[in-house]
Amino acid sequence: MPNSLILLDNVVSMVGQFPVLSGVNLRVDAGEVVLIEGPNGAGKSSLLRLCAGLLPVSRGEGKVFGFDLRTERDQVRSHVGLLGHSVALYDELTVRENLVFQIKAARGDTARIPLALDMLGLTGRLTNTRAGSLSAGQRRRAAIAILVARNPDIWLLDEPHASLDAQARDVLDDIIRQAALSGTTILVASHEPDTLAGRVVSVSGGLVVNDTATHVTLNGKATAESTAESTAGATAENMAGHTAESTAGHTAESTAGNAAESGESDIVQAMSAREGDFHVA
Repeated sequence: MPNSLILLDNVVSMVGQFPVLSGVNLRVDAGEVVLIEGPNGAGKSSLLRLCAGLLPVSRGEGKVFGFDLRTERDQVRSHVGLLGHSVALYDELTVRENLVFQIKAARGDTARIPLALDMLGLTGRLTNTRAGSLSAGQRRRAAIAILVARNPDIWLLDEPHASLDAQARDVLDDIIRQAALSGTTILVASHEPDTLAGRVVSVSGGLVVNDTATHVTLNGKATAESTAESTAGATAENMAGHTAESTAGHTAESTAGNAAESGESDIVQAMSAREGDFHVA
């Protein structure tokens, strides 16, 4: 396993004619927990999709788990799990059948399925309930269960608390804490503060504009305030050169990003790293 699992050097990612990422510089080492923050349209979701191998590198260089994001995106997907905004479950399959299908499609081990179902409170009748009959919160828990069962090297979580009640949020936070303790590398894109994050990376206009180390323990308590390191896209010229097109790009990011995902839906589904399905690969 490479020490730096994510290496992005001045990465630009285009969806159609729009730059959803405008020159990102980021390095994430094995075992780190990183919070990705920023306003709507800043590029948080696009950054996670890039790291999942779902968006192309148009310029610059990027590697995830040692694989080149230009030429080896398929290999990347087997090491990451993406939990996106939407939940990609097969409505006609039961909860358990969805887990079995997704894990086998990713060539994973199904042995953790009972544990995952238990952790997410999907036991009893819910195990054999068709996904189409689940509530939004139950569907979200099923998607998280797939991630837990797959247990990939890198977890990419996009607003992971969405659709979850307070109890389910606490359960998810504990799952994330345990994964972090076991050495899993975790990136969380969220508007909420993350008490487990050892770093806070701020994104704006498709660029990393600030990278702040925090001193936290994995019990979720901050021990000290850290120093901030601005990485603002490497240079002021880079910022200026992309400001106008980034604004337009992020305005259309939702529609353009969804179009890009649709084009890859078959591959993503097979690898269980589709945006809605964050099945940790």
